[in-house]
Amino acid sequence: MSRSVLISDDAAFMREMLRDILTEGGFDIAAEAIDGNEAIELFQEHSPDLVMLDIVMPRKSGLEALREIMAMSPSACVVMCSALGQETLVMDALEAGARDFIVKPFKPDKVLEVVGKALEKSQGG
Repeated sequence: MSRSVLISDDAAFMREMLRDILTEGGFDIAAEAIDGNEAIELFQEHSPDLVMLDIVMPRKSGLEALREIMAMSPSACVVMCSALGQETLVMDALEAGARDFIVKPFKPDKVLEVVGKALEKSQGG
C-alpha cells in the first residue's frame, strides 16, 4: 500500500521537485499547500501518512504549522524542509515534534532515505 504525503512549500518549483521525487519513490501525493495555514487545513482534510513542511513560508511558518499539527495529532509524521543556515529553526522544529529534516537543494536519494526512516520511526519500527 502506498503512503500519502502532504507537501507544503511556498515555492512552486520546490513542491514540484518533491512531488516528482516522492511519486517516483512510490508515494501518493494527497495534497499540496502554499503556506502553513493551508497545510493545517489540508492535514485535517486528508490525514496524510507524512507531511513535508517547509520551515519558512508566508502567513504561517512551517514551525507554527508543525506545532498546530502536533497538537491535533501527536503521532503525525512530519519532515521539515530547510535551506542552509536555518539550523536554529530546524532544532526548534525537532523539539516541537518533527521526525527529521532535509536540506535544500534536495537530493532524491536523501529525501527518500529520510522519509523512509521517519515513517519507520512513526510506526515504532
